[in-house]
Amino acid sequence: MTQLEVTFDEETLREVLLGDRGAEVLLEKVMNEILQAEMTEHIGAEPGEQTDQRRGYRNGTYERTLTTRIGSVKLEVPRDREGTFRTELFERYQRSEKALVTTLMQMVLQGVSTRRVKKITTELCGREFSRQTVSNLTEKLDQQVEAWANRPLEEEYPFLLADAMQLKVRRQGAVRSTTAMIVVGISEEGYREILGFKIALRETGESWKELFENLKERGLRGVEFAVSDAHEGLEKALRASFPGCIWSRCHAHFQRNVLDKTPSGCHDQMKALLDQILEAGSQQEAVRRFEEEAGELREGAPDAVETLKDGLFDATAVLALPEKYHRWLRTTNMLERLIQEIRRREKVIRIFPSKDSAWRLVGALLAEKHEEWSTSRRYLKTDEFYDWLDEQTETEAMDIESEPTNRTLQPA
Repeated sequence: MTQLEVTFDEETLREVLLGDRGAEVLLEKVMNEILQAEMTEHIGAEPGEQTDQRRGYRNGTYERTLTTRIGSVKLEVPRDREGTFRTELFERYQRSEKALVTTLMQMVLQGVSTRRVKKITTELCGREFSRQTVSNLTEKLDQQVEAWANRPLEEEYPFLLADAMQLKVRRQGAVRSTTAMIVVGISEEGYREILGFKIALRETGESWKELFENLKERGLRGVEFAVSDAHEGLEKALRASFPGCIWSRCHAHFQRNVLDKTPSGCHDQMKALLDQILEAGSQQEAVRRFEEEAGELREGAPDAVETLKDGLFDATAVLALPEKYHRWLRTTNMLERLIQEIRRREKVIRIFPSKDSAWRLVGALLAEKHEEWSTSRRYLKTDEFYDWLDEQTETEAMDIESEPTNRTLQPA
């Protein structure tokens, strides 16, 4: 498409600056300009322009309302006389919006929706919609999400982050808690990618193992470091699926675990101690700070100190990496923010009508975020990490070579 210039008249600018729909007006103007540019490209001529390349003629417009994350916008969709024009705008528009709409429609059809949900679907889809309409929409969306979720993984991913969230889903005639498990990787080039996800009945070691094995079947390799919370099944699955990788306990989760067991009178002192320990430059330094400073808290917060001691080694495992990577890889906050974004959309649904609908919406949201991350600027540079990894490998090889051979004299 040729370069697009968007202009605003005085009335539009006044509405943007003084009205209540500033963001919607801007989006509406831009999207309508895009639609006109698509029509110009389709027929090969501007309105009223006579050229040898013209392939058709305009035939007015029809109005369409598109509901977006910032509000509803009214679009003037152009038509051509032959009826061959098909805008790419709606096809490119976020899959998550389509997934959200189909989930709402399913809720209405199953009789579990609120009046507000029914109003939304009526405005989006017209006065009525059939089960076949829903079926057609979900089938197309499922194909898109399925293709993304099963794409081959062609790079190495030295860093993994894993976390889970709970969703409410109607299963077996009741509302039941269901788990969405998500894995994010940072590639050898330093880009963040959402590698995969799984909707499971419960968060167990076996369900995490199935997800990791699926990622390996799709090509996941080169994992050297992983960070997650201290869920026992998740930790075991990581260690089993990626033997030899460094596993580090998320600092944010670890701090919450310790502070939850700290009496209010010791809270500030414990928070200061945790900051000192987790901001150390090395694991040895972190242990030294714990041994020197924790004594004062043993009497006032014995359970918290014991929790801190038990998790200290795993929480400081990230300190083995070069220092520049500590701040980027010490928590799963990146994943926490991603889960919060899913939560904002999930609140519209509240209770998913089926496990498939949960998979569809979560998958569509993750696919969009993956595209955003993988095409934006690099998250971190990995050169120094791979240099460090080579040094560790060389050191290990030298240590093995220097070990004395254990020979036992055999009797004659």
